[in-house]
Amino acid sequence: MNVSAIRTLQSMRYQEQTMPIIQPPVSLTRRAMLQRSAAGFGHVALATMLASENASAANVSPAIAAKPPHFSARAKRVLFLFMSGGPSQVDTFDPKPLLQRDDGGKYPFTEPRIKFGETSTLLKSPWKFKQYGQSGLPVSDLFPSIGQCVDDLCIIRSIHGTNPAHGGAVLKLHTGSDTQIRPSMGSWVTYGLGSENENLPAFITICPTLAFGGVNNWGAAFLPADCQGTPIGNAAVPSEQATVKHIRNVRLTTAEQRAQLDLLAAMNREHLQLAGANSALEGRINSFELAFRMQTAMPEVQDVASETAAMQKLYGMDNPITAGFGRQCLMARRFLECGVRFVQVTHNDSEVQWDQHSNLYKGHSKNAAEVDRPIAGLLKDLKSRGLLDDTLVIWGSEFGRTPTAQSGDGRDHNPHGFTMWLAGGGVKRGIAYGATDDYGYFAQDNKVHIHDLHATMLALLGLNHEQLTYKNAGRDFRLTDVEGHVVRDIFA
Repeated sequence: MNVSAIRTLQSMRYQEQTMPIIQPPVSLTRRAMLQRSAAGFGHVALATMLASENASAANVSPAIAAKPPHFSARAKRVLFLFMSGGPSQVDTFDPKPLLQRDDGGKYPFTEPRIKFGETSTLLKSPWKFKQYGQSGLPVSDLFPSIGQCVDDLCIIRSIHGTNPAHGGAVLKLHTGSDTQIRPSMGSWVTYGLGSENENLPAFITICPTLAFGGVNNWGAAFLPADCQGTPIGNAAVPSEQATVKHIRNVRLTTAEQRAQLDLLAAMNREHLQLAGANSALEGRINSFELAFRMQTAMPEVQDVASETAAMQKLYGMDNPITAGFGRQCLMARRFLECGVRFVQVTHNDSEVQWDQHSNLYKGHSKNAAEVDRPIAGLLKDLKSRGLLDDTLVIWGSEFGRTPTAQSGDGRDHNPHGFTMWLAGGGVKRGIAYGATDDYGYFAQDNKVHIHDLHATMLALLGLNHEQLTYKNAGRDFRLTDVEGHVVRDIFA
């Protein structure tokens, strides 16, 4: 539709609105009047019942302008480094001397009642651990570059969940629920704090996996549409080819698109005036406007070629092994610098990922080699720019792996005790918090459930997880549902 056609349509709509409506007189009996208006009485009753919900929606602006936190915040934004598939805690950040000693023996404690698959005897780690930095925290040989940044890390060794399957566990980590469609944590953060920029989404996910919940892991569910994540590519697309779908309109000029949006906005706002508050519709209007502005801003931010050769080298873009993930991490820093509130970077290989039921040494070695140098470069870059102080970095996955063997030289899924680490954003640095048992199977000391992790993340952003609610289907929902405790012991 060109500009002239749109203006013609607008003129026709105006004429329709201003023309007098002539209708023939209708004679109604009392009985006919009641029959025809019965549905209207029902509408009045329903409107009364939903009045409080509509009032609540009217008081919550779906626009993603920056909003004040509930209390003083330690962090302004979040960077989530998602290692899809489940890295093994006992082979990365949680060394277990007894596991090395008792290799080939039987796990001496009671194993989980429900397991994803059968395992056999204890399997020692094929990697050695080395102490790094002033803190002396041990990191395995898989991550020598991240080891050099260990004094900036808060390593939580007692994370636990409940679901041993990828689909449920990934949804739990991203949305707080493994059984229902709920808003993702990035959407909750966006809803709670809004955006710090006008031309980019508040929530971006780079090369996300389309498996294990797919779009639900960055979706807004019942929150306003402008709270949902914007994907850049997906895990099946090389990062150098990843972009936002339809970022360019090849059929219409900018002026023609602007005219279309103006007409659409006028129609939608007319509907709002007639129907009343509708946060879903207002969110869609805001999304359309943002998409228009993104056409210019998004390609510019994604253009990492404008970075110096030294900066690209820091992220490992000079090496084909690290270039792909390095590009994702460098894009993430550029988005954070432009005011994007929540950025997720996913490492996922559809062939191997971190899900080593067999070939543990080969698979984990390959994956760690791809991410170690880029993540270390990202942490150093954020720190040098002063961004690490108010950016909360989260590294981890949906679960860990068993200390017992599967298929000879692999490990099974283990949601009962695993490791994630945080950096920056108001957390203590150079510490290890919590512990698993002597063999790394179950979280044991200072246990941190996924709900606790979410509550803690929100608290660092200045949000009370019990107050960050949204009414839907007659009840208040929140990221932590009816659970979650803030782990204040790790606050700086």
